[in-house]
Amino acid sequence: MKEMPEDLRLDHPGVEDGAAIWRIARDSRTLDLNSSYSYLLWCRDFAGTSVVARDAGGEPVGFVTGYFRPERPHTLVVWQVAVDASQRGRGLAAALLDGLTDRLREKGRLDGIETTITPGNTPSERLFTSYAKRHGAELEREVLFGAGLFPDGGHDPEVLYRIGPFTD
Repeated sequence: MKEMPEDLRLDHPGVEDGAAIWRIARDSRTLDLNSSYSYLLWCRDFAGTSVVARDAGGEPVGFVTGYFRPERPHTLVVWQVAVDASQRGRGLAAALLDGLTDRLREKGRLDGIETTITPGNTPSERLFTSYAKRHGAELEREVLFGAGLFPDGGHDPEVLYRIGPFTD
């Protein structure tokens, strides 16, 4: 498991964190930015499958949002991962992902994870590839949504990363 930096702590997000999470996502310049309203809903409805990192003042400085797939209720779909620019390079994204999945595994609710990554998003590719290696899990990749499926054009394909099952 990737260790959390000592000056930060993991926590469940609350509705009051929605604005900060939206800002971190916006400032990442790599994520598809959802409406600010959607981040408020996410913090209300999916807090149990999401996590935030808080600094000493309690402010969110990174997050992972996720949900369980209805068709695969023990598969966590990681929706977004983002870390504030002030905290990058410290292994925080990996610590957030490990912390969230360890919590869900302890509850017996997690067999694997899925996420999508656009080709060329090297930090995300490294994050999820190293996650699979750290946890001794298989990693499969396939195009989930081709570029032609996006109605607004100009969107790269989304490659599905399927990690699991977990054996330890």
